[in-house]
Amino acid sequence: MTVAANNDAELVCETLAGNREAFERIVSRYQSLVCSLAYSATGNLGESEDLAQETFITAWKHLGHLRERHKLRPWLCGIARNRINSFLRREGREPLREAESLETAAESHSAEPAPAEQAISREEEAILWRSLEKIPETYREPLILFYREQQSAARVAEALDISEDTVHQRLSRGRKLLQQEILGFVEGALNRTNPGRAFTLGVLAALPATMVSSAKAAALSTAAAKGGLTVKGAAAGGLFAAIFGGLLVFFGNYLGYRMGLDEAHTPAEQNHVKAFYRRIGVVVGLVFLAYAALVLSLGRAPADHMFVPSLLINGLIVIYLLVTFAFVLATTPGRRKYYQQLNTTEGSAMPAYEFRTRATFLGLPLIHIRIGDRFDILHEPVRAWIAVANYAIGGLFAFGGMATAPVSIGFCAVGLLPFGGLAFGAVALGGFALGGWAFGGLAIGWQSLGSLALAWNAASGSLAFAHDFALGPVARAAQANTDAVRDLIHSSLFFRWAQIGLNHALWLNLLWVTPLFVQSRIIARRAKRKVVPATAK
Repeated sequence: MTVAANNDAELVCETLAGNREAFERIVSRYQSLVCSLAYSATGNLGESEDLAQETFITAWKHLGHLRERHKLRPWLCGIARNRINSFLRREGREPLREAESLETAAESHSAEPAPAEQAISREEEAILWRSLEKIPETYREPLILFYREQQSAARVAEALDISEDTVHQRLSRGRKLLQQEILGFVEGALNRTNPGRAFTLGVLAALPATMVSSAKAAALSTAAAKGGLTVKGAAAGGLFAAIFGGLLVFFGNYLGYRMGLDEAHTPAEQNHVKAFYRRIGVVVGLVFLAYAALVLSLGRAPADHMFVPSLLINGLIVIYLLVTFAFVLATTPGRRKYYQQLNTTEGSAMPAYEFRTRATFLGLPLIHIRIGDRFDILHEPVRAWIAVANYAIGGLFAFGGMATAPVSIGFCAVGLLPFGGLAFGAVALGGFALGGWAFGGLAIGWQSLGSLALAWNAASGSLAFAHDFALGPVARAAQANTDAVRDLIHSSLFFRWAQIGLNHALWLNLLWVTPLFVQSRIIARRAKRKVVPATAK
């Protein structure tokens, strides 16, 4: 057996044994051959690559049936020809069919042209096949293979199981059959349409989920845009942004504390608010001390010098948010009872500001804004297409302490695109984010990016844990910190957009801090107006 045959047998054995890379090497080795056979028969580049993918997928499924493993190449060719013949029968067309006319091709333009080094235009493809279809398949196959196999007659001979002399004869005859004025074009076009790394990854993408994880990760990077995400960026996004982004979070929650004091009418009520936040502060401090001790005891020093500061800062934010949320839920019955007593004693109070449009749609006001409602815990949530209140439910958008809408911003935001301290939804952005795609300090989802990222499919962050793929200074997954994982992160639309958000986290926080600051000023101005007359008396 030849060296190549020996290698084929080894690759088959390794693939059957579950080797992560063996089948990928098989595809890479024979993709040019299989694609060329399919193109020679169909005359369509897209269909030829589809048939080649089907060939490799069929081969992967039935690889265990190959008894003479050193005969992998002819076995693949046999599968390819069967797939080609089935396709042609299914289409009810002859092999040399419907080459696109040059007149039609001249009017066809790709809306999104592929990179120049990997594709040719529709016009060029039409000219290419109009030239090749006139040549009998006996001469067309070796001609196509010759220019796709680095112009090596030996490799063509091996691929087609014929002698090199026969290859030279067929090439000579094939060249003569081509029109001289387009020969140079055909050579260059065939070279540029040779399937490359993207095709290999595309085949692996179509394999069942039981295929090796590296193949699964690499497949997702087939159409990847270049540039993107680094581990360092995913881990911290810059120490400056982490620190000042965290300060904005605490500033926003301080505004909530100030609004609670400004809404209070008596010292006793102010003490009630202070006691609530004081208990939160004590619990947050105790939990953070335990968390910090855990982080500092990891016993390793990743190359990223922002690893520990990022974990500590984001951890403090997440702990504060979760503890506050837990206190809000746990104390809701008691606070409702307390404000019911105040409401009975003092009577209802008007909010600091309220605006509601008369126009409605499907029974909901277009806009309803309620700010500074002292007894909002006793009232129904504000409902409108655009709702702003401490408890807000929006048909389109909601902003508030508890906000629910397709697009929502708040301390606790729920929706398709929620953004806030705690975010729950399809694409969640928050200090604590839970969703299909999650981005935040603690991010949990199908794909997630955060200081601590937990995901089923892919996670990236300082601490990244996932079932399939993970990227970060500390990463645990079936595939962690490999080239395939980096390809996945680079190619994913979610991770690319999340990286942009990470780079601008400081400004992103202004989306909720700014309107919250405006609310606090409205409430403070009303509180000041109440105090002044009382002092004058």
